[in-house]
Amino acid sequence: MKQFIPLIALILTTSCTQSQTISEPIQSKTIETDSLTAVEKHYLSFNNLKGSSRSTGTVSDGKLENGYLLPFSGTNYHYFDTNSYLHNRCFMHLKVKETLLATYAQLETTAPKRLFGIMECSNEHGGKIAPHRTHQNGLSVDFMTPLLQQGIPYTELDFMGAAHYLMDFDENGFYTEDSTVKIDFELMAFQLLSLIEQAKKEGLTIEKIIWKTELRDELFATESGKKLKATGVYVTTKLSPLINSLHDDHYHVDFKLK
Repeated sequence: MKQFIPLIALILTTSCTQSQTISEPIQSKTIETDSLTAVEKHYLSFNNLKGSSRSTGTVSDGKLENGYLLPFSGTNYHYFDTNSYLHNRCFMHLKVKETLLATYAQLETTAPKRLFGIMECSNEHGGKIAPHRTHQNGLSVDFMTPLLQQGIPYTELDFMGAAHYLMDFDENGFYTEDSTVKIDFELMAFQLLSLIEQAKKEGLTIEKIIWKTELRDELFATESGKKLKATGVYVTTKLSPLINSLHDDHYHVDFKLK
């Protein structure tokens, strides 16, 4: 397991409730438990925003004006941690929000019965969001790496909350705590292709994908991975040891306004 205690400590010590654990995707309109009612109320309190967003500066030194909160979950996606959500760490530029919602709507048809996870995004007004070095102007999103267990879609580990950032996979994509669990490289690449397509419709491009360098070949070897490579979207080839080790349980995407 990754030894990146500042991340887990930050999210957990700023929390007032434990992460909500769910086994199926939920609709924000049908929330029943106390914790999810708080999530629903939180989303509704920000759901009356209007107008365009403004991202200034860079992903590593920027701000977000009129940022939008993504719904906590939908039919085929969910945000990874209740506490992070309630502490306003799931804000983004409106165009990014529309891109994500359109992507998951498309995946309902093209990848039916698959569940996708979203991890941290940006603060309500952007700026520093420790311990991330980027995520500052509403154009960065962390996406949970999809998993298989012995070739079958596997989501039991999707509901670990903040601890998900500490998961560790080897150079072949196997979970170090359970070798029956492996990264679904095909679905990861397939989702990225959908993101690229929907981002273009919203006037965005994907500037960078941060992904563990030892796993690039596994990603590009899949059918969708070959198509992803052909798009020319940059997937990192060199990272510091710490940053590299952290980007296997999730992949980081930086969007760019055209």
